Amino acid sequence: MKLTIKEVAELFGVTQVTDESPLHQVEFDSRKITAGDLFVPLAGARDGHEFIEAAVANGAVATFWSQDPALVPAGVTVIPVTDPLAAMQQLAVYYKEKIAPKTIAITGSNGKTTTKDLTAAVLAQKFVTYKTQGNYNNNIGMPYTMLHMPEDCQMLVLEMGMDHAGELTELSEMGRPDAAAITIIGEAHIENLGSRAGIAQAKMEIVTGLKANGLLLLPADEPLLTPLVAGLTQQVRTFGIADGDITATVTGESKERTTFEVAGVPFEIPVIGAYNVKNALIAYGIGQAFGLTTAEIRQGLATVTLTKNRTQWLTATNGAQVLSDVYNANPTAMALVLDTFGKLESNGGRKLAVLADMLELGPDSRKMHAAMAEHIGASYDVIFLYGSEMTALFHALTEMDADLMVYHFDKPNKAALIQMIQAELQPQDSIVLKGSNGMGLAEVVAALVDQK
Repeated sequence: MKLTIKEVAELFGVTQVTDESPLHQVEFDSRKITAGDLFVPLAGARDGHEFIEAAVANGAVATFWSQDPALVPAGVTVIPVTDPLAAMQQLAVYYKEKIAPKTIAITGSNGKTTTKDLTAAVLAQKFVTYKTQGNYNNNIGMPYTMLHMPEDCQMLVLEMGMDHAGELTELSEMGRPDAAAITIIGEAHIENLGSRAGIAQAKMEIVTGLKANGLLLLPADEPLLTPLVAGLTQQVRTFGIADGDITATVTGESKERTTFEVAGVPFEIPVIGAYNVKNALIAYGIGQAFGLTTAEIRQGLATVTLTKNRTQWLTATNGAQVLSDVYNANPTAMALVLDTFGKLESNGGRKLAVLADMLELGPDSRKMHAAMAEHIGASYDVIFLYGSEMTALFHALTEMDADLMVYHFDKPNKAALIQMIQAELQPQDSIVLKGSNGMGLAEVVAALVDQK
């Protein structure tokens, strides 16, 4: 890390610190502290200040501090601040300006993480590239990402999440992107934002910090965004399937990959689903904007490694194929996954689905859950539903198809759900799991593939 203790102290007006030792890293979890780190005592279920002794024992050499300095143990440099989180954010902005990478911001109701992965894979063909790790996409995770980029970072790809208006304004101003993209406007967090129009407005906050000569990539098939880009001085490009400034034609779909063409040139991504082609077009457009060749873009897209639990194929202990897409869910995302999985070749076995509640959908939640029946139809043999909101889909499915096997479990009955799936799933079957992260379907996946 290209920072010294004295440099950080001076950033916060502390002039009496003379230690010019280099900092190794910045951490807010005392368990991750190693020798030479700066500790950030954030407020959480417990106040981070309570863990200062553990941080020092693990090697912390400096700490932000907003409480009585007398409470800090000896052997660590104290940097007084009013708010440790705000201080970490300020330090992240300073560090990013010092390293000066080109920055790409990715947001959207679906596909943020996949698009981040695709974009980083493309840019890495030519530049030293660092991306948001896991789901570190909020006002804590994003500055943490910025502080963890390598000293020689040339391209920084930041995933920006939100569930309330104003959050993306904060993140965009912190990240100051050179390019930004909105993947799609769906229904995620509609309970907080009121409507898809409200979601569109909130997503457009990503331009708040977008540089004046920056690039904004938008889906061509989203009319809600059209009036919101009027008057922007930045370059705006659209993407889509057969529509937009950057267009693609899908040429093939299988369990392992999706193929498509852009301007007659063939591409492939090792990801299931034609809907992911739109995400790949964002990576394509950003690669173009930063001077990558078509061959470099093709190589990056073809060799991407996706973040865990985003459309991830696994094998159950009995040999059945498991498609895990359990990190999050909303109606648009669940419908796309059900449609795509339903079209795959069955290889002689049955198709099963495990669907859990989609959270934060507001007063129309039951209606949105019931609408998933249209995306199941004759393609599926057994459906497992989990959670109170899925009661609406249970009734819709049982009324629609008396031959379809449908099971419903309330949230406290996860063990019974797992037991029933394990009893029903046969070696030649394939099964897809989709639900909001708060429903904990990752535990079901782990049980099926026997991950301890």
